[in-house]
Amino acid sequence: MNVAIVKYNAGNIFSVVNALKRLGIEPRLTDDAEELMSADKVLFPGQGEARGAMEYLRARGLDRVIRHLRQPVLGICVGQQLLCRHSDEGDVDCLGIFDADVKRFRPERHEDKVPCMGWNRLYDVKNALFEEGSYVYFVHSYYVPLCEHTAATANYILPYSAALHRDNFFATQFHPEKSGKAGEEIIRRFLEMK
Repeated sequence: MNVAIVKYNAGNIFSVVNALKRLGIEPRLTDDAEELMSADKVLFPGQGEARGAMEYLRARGLDRVIRHLRQPVLGICVGQQLLCRHSDEGDVDCLGIFDADVKRFRPERHEDKVPCMGWNRLYDVKNALFEEGSYVYFVHSYYVPLCEHTAATANYILPYSAALHRDNFFATQFHPEKSGKAGEEIIRRFLEMK
């Protein structure tokens, strides 16, 4: 299977590479348009800052490439946020796959810490890629509000989109590559998609 990972100026890509290798997949880390368009599956992971990431993608024309991918695409963490319309982080327009804006968590109580770090449960699951009640690992200061594309919900300060789905685009705010067996199963299901 030909699996590509979008290379851009974001961290945490190698934990995704290692998760795929554990499943017997040798992915290609690339910012080459032809390689991305010809892949069977594309992963768009990352940790970082939205404005800088979008500048990198635009400078290489990858913003247009990603919007036109027709194979299954999985955005992870900042990858999910960049697939949205706009991000409060850096006040930047993003790729617009999902009709939603990314917001910063606003603590309401003393115990509300930002960034949100740790394990949380998925609920109100609306897509077979995810499993109701599974625990997955999050690290993020920004979130996507609930919207028409919400595929799974989590709750930290408020209910928000833990996962999104639209057409061939899937995305997780959490890190499946760091979420043990539950996360490995999500990646496996994604790779098995037709």
